Amino acid sequence: MNQISKLTWVGLAVALSACSVIETEKVNYRSTTKAPSLDVPPDLTQLSKDSRYAIVGGAVSASSLNSATPAAITDTVVAANAIGDIRVERTGNQRWLVVGRTPEKLWGPLKDFWQDNGFVLSLDESALGIMETDWNENRAKIPQDFIRAAIGKVFDGLYSTPERDKFRTRLERDANGNTEIFISHRGVVEVYNNAGKDSTVWQKRPADLELEAEFLQRMMVRLGKDKEQAKTAVTSSGSKASTVVATIDGAQSVVRMEETFDRAWRRIGLALDRSGFTVEDRDRKQGIYFVRYVPLGTDAPQPGFFSRIFGSEEKSSEALKYRIAVRTTGTTTLVSVLDSKGNAANSETAQRIVQVIADDLK
Repeated sequence: MNQISKLTWVGLAVALSACSVIETEKVNYRSTTKAPSLDVPPDLTQLSKDSRYAIVGGAVSASSLNSATPAAITDTVVAANAIGDIRVERTGNQRWLVVGRTPEKLWGPLKDFWQDNGFVLSLDESALGIMETDWNENRAKIPQDFIRAAIGKVFDGLYSTPERDKFRTRLERDANGNTEIFISHRGVVEVYNNAGKDSTVWQKRPADLELEAEFLQRMMVRLGKDKEQAKTAVTSSGSKASTVVATIDGAQSVVRMEETFDRAWRRIGLALDRSGFTVEDRDRKQGIYFVRYVPLGTDAPQPGFFSRIFGSEEKSSEALKYRIAVRTTGTTTLVSVLDSKGNAANSETAQRIVQVIADDLK
């Protein structure tokens, strides 16, 4: 065998060896953003600090959208899987954890969890029970061939995907002193915005339920549970609840849910998180979420490769404020959209919000 042939076989052996150790994890995030200041952002400075983690006061009962003082409704556990002091609950496509520890004890470990998974927190509000990561790239989606493995060690930035993800974690204290933990995903994809393909924009993509489940599972393991037990609990099937869009008073669109108030309240909160709303405050006793919606663009990740080269200007959009009212009679809950002053809203935007919430609850 001549020298060239020997070198060829050696090269092939190295390539095969490299391919055998290439990472195959589902997620692999590495943030390149420096940790931001954790001061309260300007638009959150007026938030009430009296509703820390939104301690449960009681459920809402009402026969109309303008009713007030609630009466107690007993919540029922649906599709729960308990492991130690952690329980997984699921209804439809939504999952969340119920942990037998206080929010104060969980806040620090959950911050460490996201940072250890490659994220920087862009929002860290313990008074609201909300933390949110920066936009980040799942590098596990980059093809891991031999050339990528070799060159990527030196020029890692040359390889990228057209997708970015961010995650919101919300904590709420229940009536029994447990903590409910909700993880919601938001995703965007970078696409060309003209025929010449010389600039790109970010477009919203559907919430990735598998990513949500993956991080719920990892969070359970971080909190002390066996990996296989956590996987079984998270992937088990859940119940289905009836959710439809209905019309009341001959005009206003609402979401009608055959659920008790407590369960409907949890599920509406998660649907709002997934849909890009920022919950500025919430009054569980009155059944009101105070939200603002910022259309994609204001908080989108930085422009991609082509946009950075050819340049593009992002158009900022003013945040729109609404109230989402959750009203329950018996086991039927109506969810409606109110304007910032608390009046019933039935504009095209309000009707779209109702439809977005209903679609996520399926």
